[in-house]
Amino acid sequence: MAVFTEISDEDRQLITAAYGFTSLLSVIGIADGDSETTYLFRTREGEFIVTLFENGAQPSDLERAFETMEALYRHGVPCPKPLRTVDGHATYRAAGRLVAIVSFVPGASPTFANPAKCLSLGRVMAEMHTVLERKAKWKSTDLPTGAIHGALVQENVFFLGEEVSGVINFRLRHEDALVSELADALVDWAGEINGDLNKERARALLQGYQGVRVLTDAEKKALPGFIMASTSKRFASRKERILLPEIAVLAYRSVTPDIFG
Repeated sequence: MAVFTEISDEDRQLITAAYGFTSLLSVIGIADGDSETTYLFRTREGEFIVTLFENGAQPSDLERAFETMEALYRHGVPCPKPLRTVDGHATYRAAGRLVAIVSFVPGASPTFANPAKCLSLGRVMAEMHTVLERKAKWKSTDLPTGAIHGALVQENVFFLGEEVSGVINFRLRHEDALVSELADALVDWAGEINGDLNKERARALLQGYQGVRVLTDAEKKALPGFIMASTSKRFASRKERILLPEIAVLAYRSVTPDIFG
């Protein structure tokens, strides 16, 4: 069930003071959902997205998300700039809810993933992984790990034209093998309804990715298995799940050498 929390004039002023805004020009409710309420605050300092979390969010989770966004933003990766309170906290409480604020990101989620958008997404994902990868001496058989976004689906990636303008919603950020997120993105952005990968879109995404971060031999070898696992997750709750074994095998076999360009 969709929820929307109204904020009073007093709450607006408390938020304004907590984040050091000198003047609040307007407040617009822009979205509602099952777990959060979102507002656009227009201030003299700029435009900001104010999110009130209805349930499930913990300050520690949002602190980790903020630290990740701060690292990416410093390195020029397109994502919102997280805004801390004047006391340096990632969150605040207002209207009985946990509040977090980030800068406004222009653009919109795509309705269709074409090769040009996949190319840009691959490049931005590799930039993220390069910044967040754990720096360690890898064995040739190891899979590089690091912090990953955790949900690079279309609603969490904004575009202006064919270029990514911002990646949003880092609440599911966690540590994992980097190739696992690449596999999820390939399935989400290049997967067909029968489980196969669209070669043109998959090749574009991998081209964009490897233009920034070249996959190791171990990652290339592991990718088909991760594609199979990601496809299984995608179809497990669908009516096609009766065909899941065949779909998963088709996805596995769709990762052919030519897909790497």
